[in-house]
Amino acid sequence: MAFIQCDFYSEVLGVSTSVNVLLPEQTTTQIGMEGRSSGRKHPTLYLLHGLSDDHSIWMRRTAVERYAAPLGIAVVMPNIGRSFYTDMACGYNYWTFLSEELPRVCQSFFPLSDRQEDTFVAGLSMGGYGAFKWALRQPDRFAAAASLSGAMRVQEMAERVPHDYRLIFGEGRELAAENDLFALAAKAAEEKTTLPRLYQCCGTTDFLFEENTAFRDHLLNLGITSHYEEEEGTAHEWAYWDRQIAKVLNWLPVNGLKDNE
Repeated sequence: MAFIQCDFYSEVLGVSTSVNVLLPEQTTTQIGMEGRSSGRKHPTLYLLHGLSDDHSIWMRRTAVERYAAPLGIAVVMPNIGRSFYTDMACGYNYWTFLSEELPRVCQSFFPLSDRQEDTFVAGLSMGGYGAFKWALRQPDRFAAAASLSGAMRVQEMAERVPHDYRLIFGEGRELAAENDLFALAAKAAEEKTTLPRLYQCCGTTDFLFEENTAFRDHLLNLGITSHYEEEEGTAHEWAYWDRQIAKVLNWLPVNGLKDNE
C-alpha cells in the first residue's frame, strides 16, 4: 500500500491540519503481504483516533496496513484533537470539518469512492463515539460503522475530564441530542431510518464497559440490529484494538473484493 502523510489547510478550522492515508496497490512480489486494488475509486474506511492520540496513532500501534492491504480498501486517518468530533463550544468546528470538509478534500486529493456502499467509519474510545455519531447523524453516507471500546455516554466526561467537557460541550451536563448517541439511536428508531451495519466491541475490564453494555441494550430495546462482542479480562489497551481492527476490516462489506456474510 501507499502510505501518505498529508498536511493541508482547512477552511473550516482556519488552520493547517494533517491526515494519514493508506491507498491500495496491486502487488505480486511483496514478501509476506498481498496487495490488492479494485482498479476503480477505492472503498474507504475513515479511521478515528482516541482522546490522547492523533492521526499517526493507528499506524504506530497496530498493523492496520497489513490488515487492509489484501482487501483493497483505503484508510483515512484524520487529526481531530481532543474535540470529541464536535463543533466545540470554545474551540474549533471539528464536526463540520470531519463530516463535510474532510471527505470532500480527501476525495479531491486521492481516488476515493464517494458511494455509500464503499464508505465505512470506525474508531476507538473517543473515536468509537465519533464513528457511531457520524453514522447515526449521516446514515446515508456509510455502509457500516464500528466502535471499539467507545465512549458511548459522553456526559460521563464531565467527571473524568471536566475542563475538556466544558470546552467541547459547554457548561452543565445537559447534552444536545445531536451529540448524544442514545438520543440519536432513539430518533433513528422512531423515524424508521435505515442505518449502516453496526459493530460494537469492548473488554470486560475496560472503564467504558458499562457504557458499552448500556448502549448495546439500548439498541436491542429499540429493535436496532448490531454486531456486539466483548472480551473477558480486557481493558482499554492497544493489543485488543489491534486484534479488533483486523476483525472489523474483515467484517466490512467491501464490494467486489471479498465475500461477506
